[in-house]
Amino acid sequence: MKSNVYTRTGDGGETSLIGGTRVSKCDPRLEAYGTVDELSAQLGLLVTYLTDPADRQTVQRVQNDLFAVAASLATDTSKMAPLAGCQVTEAMIQQLEAEIDRLDAALPKLKQFILPGGCRGAAVAHVCRTVCRRTERRILTLSAEAPVEAHLLSYINRLSDYLFVLSRKINYDEKNDEIIWCKR
Repeated sequence: MKSNVYTRTGDGGETSLIGGTRVSKCDPRLEAYGTVDELSAQLGLLVTYLTDPADRQTVQRVQNDLFAVAASLATDTSKMAPLAGCQVTEAMIQQLEAEIDRLDAALPKLKQFILPGGCRGAAVAHVCRTVCRRTERRILTLSAEAPVEAHLLSYINRLSDYLFVLSRKINYDEKNDEIIWCKR
């Protein structure tokens, strides 16, 4: 009996978008939603370092949101409408902004540039932030060729801000000093 995990249809370097269009695995659309998948995997690692249940819940909600982001990017909208529940909404952006504000209110005011690092959880949050920025660049590259919903770009941009503030919060909770950038 054949496994449901592999189909052998991608062995030649192509895959299907939602809607059935076959594209190269090097297509900018795959770069975009593949990097979203990478970000979600990094967030899964980050969750293992989080001790605050509210932070864990937020990051896991973001992973769910990213599944919808990836599905939206994987949809050939010239062939079909985006799948129900796979659109990024203003409410999702507002939820991230509220979380940024909540975390930031409990932190010391940022007066200098900081370097990624501190405790392991904060360092992993910074890795997630940089993967998020790369994700944003891949989505922008795709947007030059295909329509990308505006809320999706706003969400990804806000997510990198959230991850920066979360990294600061993790260091603060762990009583680690932030690593200040020193001019040479």
